[in-house]
Amino acid sequence: MLQKFKKMDYVIVFVLVLLMGISITSLYSATQGTKWDGYHINMILFYIVGFIAFFGMSLLDYRILTKYALYIYLGGLALLVFVMFFGAEINGSKGWIKLGFTSLQPAEMFKLVLIIFLTYILVRRNKSQLSFLRDVIPIGLLAFIPFVLVMGINDLGNALSYVIILLGLLWIGNVKISHSLIGLVLLSGSAFGGIQAYIHYHDEISAFMREGSRSHWLDRIDPWLMPEQSDKAGAGYHTHNAKLAIASGGMSGEGYMQGSSVQSGRVPYTYSDSIFVQIAEEYGFIGSSILLLLYFILIHRMILISLESRERAGPFLIIGIVSMFLYQIFENIGMFIGLMPLTGITLPFISYGGTSLVISMASLGVAMSVKLHGQEVEEDMPDPHAYRPAPAKQA
Repeated sequence: MLQKFKKMDYVIVFVLVLLMGISITSLYSATQGTKWDGYHINMILFYIVGFIAFFGMSLLDYRILTKYALYIYLGGLALLVFVMFFGAEINGSKGWIKLGFTSLQPAEMFKLVLIIFLTYILVRRNKSQLSFLRDVIPIGLLAFIPFVLVMGINDLGNALSYVIILLGLLWIGNVKISHSLIGLVLLSGSAFGGIQAYIHYHDEISAFMREGSRSHWLDRIDPWLMPEQSDKAGAGYHTHNAKLAIASGGMSGEGYMQGSSVQSGRVPYTYSDSIFVQIAEEYGFIGSSILLLLYFILIHRMILISLESRERAGPFLIIGIVSMFLYQIFENIGMFIGLMPLTGITLPFISYGGTSLVISMASLGVAMSVKLHGQEVEEDMPDPHAYRPAPAKQA
């Protein structure tokens, strides 16, 4: 075990410690004097559990996870079905299982579950190029099932993460270039058509949403596509004030615990989804850039690990994890500067939330496991059906 610890990538560990410091100090600033005062203490406890998960998953051979991937996937689906009927509702999303003093969010957990299961499926293809009908569609359906379940509990952020994970793994899974281009055109065309239809038929869509008690979707989409109208109606209060707070941070920020928008409470959920607004306002462009640099270092180190792996499942797992983190970072920051719709997605390692943090730490632990165990096998065995020249006869 000592040899395993020596082989760890301590750049990743160091970056995690820095992110922990940023998270705890930011939470203290965002919650001081509010009803959430003390959340930074809870976050310290979450980080302790998170580091246990990180080192535990690092020492566990990741191939054990792929070996039991089907059972992990079915267990994850069972939790999603359970939460649909018996979950507790928080901030409009019925996605929580109450466990006494804490809560569990199965939709967050399922991101890692999906990465493990899709890796298991793709590795079984044994380097053969993916067929659209035989491979891509069935694999897409395996991701579509949890997508529908999570959309059913009004968790758009995590549901979209499943799509990004699927696309990332299909990309590395040897999908045909022609299929990739066709899919890109279809997705782009569908997105463009949907946006135009929403804008041109907004009144009709709004009436339909409100009749079906789905007005919360309007509060998420209107500030993104129709900010002027949503601000007048009050639906864009969150994103409007977030943009003002980020802009007021300027180059170096207003100073620690001096952010006027954060301290006054004009930006809601600064301890959770909106914590980047607090960082941008108090530390400015410089502080925000340092945070993004730390994320870049983490992703860069994971990609290096995937390139060094001598076993096929390792790179698949890491690309899935990298896709998950890239989506969360881009979505969380983008929704406060008008690039993305408002969703309940956390900023990895920074936002308050036990399930989100522990799953993120465990995911990094899986990537570290690839570094520790991915060199223990020889190169993939050659195809037994491949042609080999007969050995020369000895004289």
